[in-house]
Amino acid sequence: MSTSEPQPATAPPPQSVLPHEEPLPPRVDLWTAAVFFAIAIAILYASWVMPTYREQAGQLYTAPGLVPAFYGTIIALLSLWLGARSIGRGALRRDAAEPPRAKREGHSNTRLALASALCLVYAAGLIGRLPFWLATAIFVFLFVLLFEWRRNEALAFRLRRMAIAAVLGVGTGWAVLYVFRDIFLVRLP
Repeated sequence: MSTSEPQPATAPPPQSVLPHEEPLPPRVDLWTAAVFFAIAIAILYASWVMPTYREQAGQLYTAPGLVPAFYGTIIALLSLWLGARSIGRGALRRDAAEPPRAKREGHSNTRLALASALCLVYAAGLIGRLPFWLATAIFVFLFVLLFEWRRNEALAFRLRRMAIAAVLGVGTGWAVLYVFRDIFLVRLP
């Protein structure tokens, strides 16, 4: 009989991706962080050189560079967080080279092309031809439905996903319309 004590069970590391996905290598995250940080710096510079309307006695919140500066700051902070996380996961180690991996479900150029096509149809096909809230609702519905669809799912789960996509689409369409039209006072197409 062994006199060794039982080893405590260790909890699995927290998942930062969906259950059917695998995390990308840390070095990929580091490069992604660097690209997004450069984009954020460009956005912040562009927002800094925008006119401030001080000569017209404009208020601070009417400056056209305010919202882009906010977005640039958020993108910069998130890219720094992603970079720090990837370094913590070993992105700078010399032995961080990843072995070749099998093709993973959920990561493909087809999905990228589908997302680009949906955005193009939304911007060039739906906006201006339909009421804004309806165009947005259709776009969000299709985006959620297409990217959350799983093969070999039971009909009940598919119907549930369709209902969730419809609620998200209509809710987003209404919320975007309300925020821009009634709060920001922006006329929408």
